[in-house]
Amino acid sequence: MSSHLDPRLVRAALASYARPSPARSVFELVVTAAPLAAFWALALVVVGRGWLWGALLTVPAAAFLVRLFMIQHDCGHRAFFRSRSANDWTGRIAGVLTMTPYDYWRRTHAIHHATSGNLDRRGLGGVETLTVAEYQARPLLKRLGYRLYRHPLVLFGLGPAYMFVLQHRLPIGLMKDRRAWLSALGVDVGLALLVLLEVAGAGLPAVLLVHLPIMLVAATIGVWLFYVQHQFEDGYWARNEAWTAHEAALRGSSQLELPPLLQWFTANIGAHQIHHLGSKIPFYRLPAVLGDHPELGAQARITLRKSLRCARLALWDEAAGRLVAFQNVQSRATACD
Repeated sequence: MSSHLDPRLVRAALASYARPSPARSVFELVVTAAPLAAFWALALVVVGRGWLWGALLTVPAAAFLVRLFMIQHDCGHRAFFRSRSANDWTGRIAGVLTMTPYDYWRRTHAIHHATSGNLDRRGLGGVETLTVAEYQARPLLKRLGYRLYRHPLVLFGLGPAYMFVLQHRLPIGLMKDRRAWLSALGVDVGLALLVLLEVAGAGLPAVLLVHLPIMLVAATIGVWLFYVQHQFEDGYWARNEAWTAHEAALRGSSQLELPPLLQWFTANIGAHQIHHLGSKIPFYRLPAVLGDHPELGAQARITLRKSLRCARLALWDEAAGRLVAFQNVQSRATACD
């Protein structure tokens, strides 16, 4: 169990990795942004000339966009560059392409890190998760609404499209925050200028066949990654008095085992427990942490195949201490009748 690892010793061991290398960070940014721009522009040109096979180029473009989001993510933790302004402006510019207001997202993501796995502090920055008791206490219509929300076609289909295309246009949850508004409006203006440039150069049909698919594929992958990093059967949820950030990181964040190519495109985010233990560690140092401290990767290991089965899990069973599917609750109710 993770409880034998002293949080103070873990923090001390990880401190030496939380030092970004400016040269390495610039290199990672270039090898991500340059191919992304090339695939994106080439797809627009080819589709704009009527060659619809060019839409296939949106797939590699989406993969590089996912990686750019991970760089934006590191910037949000001030882990990518040593300079605060370099992190912030890199994140803000990337946010136009990822359709994610950087400063607003950074605030909500910080809330996620501070409350992940805490049953008494659920809110912004996470996937809505009810306990079995809470679900059973809801009236029928609200239970149906939650079931609809947790359906895979909504979580990984309509959900990403709604979040990145519509929800991020406003600072939902921080509507009274002036900086959050500036962040959202800044991305909206940048996005509008980008789309106008694309329409002028390739035409509206090309934009619809290129820009939207790139965004939607990348958003779906991103939402799926975030989901499986915290929504797995033997995860960690606790009430406020028993919750600790150390346990939430080690037991409530998965070690997602991905093939090397997918690991590269997702910027090692599969080592999510290490990220939650030391959020200021640049993504390119995470493999070194696991190599030097394999005991930190012993908890919550999930393969790609197993991660696909996590989609059916929807309710936290406080008595059993695990995430269960709706069918488990129905079966239990039937057995008690």
